[in-house]
Amino acid sequence: MSSTQPIEHPQQTPANSDSEAQQFAYICSHDLNAPLRAVSGFMQLLMAEYADRLDAQGRDWMQRALDSTQKMQAMLDDLRIYSRLKPPPTNAPPTALDAVLDDVLLELGVSVRELGATVTRTALPTVPGDIAQLTMLLKQLVDNALKYHGASPPRIHVSAEDHGDRWVVAVADNGLGIEPKHHQRIFEIFKRLHQDAYPGRGIGLSLARRVVELHGGAISVESTFGAGATFRFTLPKGNPS
Repeated sequence: MSSTQPIEHPQQTPANSDSEAQQFAYICSHDLNAPLRAVSGFMQLLMAEYADRLDAQGRDWMQRALDSTQKMQAMLDDLRIYSRLKPPPTNAPPTALDAVLDDVLLELGVSVRELGATVTRTALPTVPGDIAQLTMLLKQLVDNALKYHGASPPRIHVSAEDHGDRWVVAVADNGLGIEPKHHQRIFEIFKRLHQDAYPGRGIGLSLARRVVELHGGAISVESTFGAGATFRFTLPKGNPS
C-alpha cells in the first residue's frame, strides 16, 4: 500500500452548473435517447422477422448491433442520473452513516454471502447531507471492493477519523489493487480498467466523486496493484456552503 496522500479539496462549483446539468439531462433523456430507442426497436423487428433469412454470421452481427444500442441506452440513463445530482440544501438534516452502511450491506447481502466476504467497521459519524446520495456513495465503494476481489474472499473495512472541521471516511479492501498511474483515471466518467472482465459501465466512481464534491468534500485512492485499495473521502461536519 502506498503512503497516505493528502485529499485535495474541490474547487467551487460555478453558480450556473445546476441549470446546465438539468439541460444536459434533458438532452440525454430526450434528444439522444429517443432516436436510439427507435434504432433499437427496428433492430428488434429485424431480428424477429428476418433472422431466419440470415446465416449465423448475419444473425451474430444483428445481435451485436442490438446489444450496442442497448448498452448506449444504459449509458445515457447513467449520464442522466449523473447530471441530475444536486448539492444538498443548506438546511440538510443529519444523516447517520452507520445506518446508511447498514442499508447498503443489506442491499448487497447476496453478494457478500456468495463471495464469503467479511465486512468490518468502526463507528461512523452523523453528517449533514442527502441520504440518497450518501447511500449511493457508500454502496458504490463497498460494491467496488466486492467486485474487484482477488483470489481470497473479500475483506472490507469501513472506518472514520475526526479531522477537526471534517470527517475522513475510508473504505479499505484486500482486492486487486490499482496501479498508481490509474489513480485519477478511475474517477473519470466511463473509464474502466478491466473492460469486459468485470460487469459495469465505468460510471460508479464518477458518481461517488460527484456526490462527495457536491457535499463539499474530496475523494482519493491509495493503492498498488495486487495489494488492495483504500478509498478515502472527506465530509464537512457542517452543511456545505
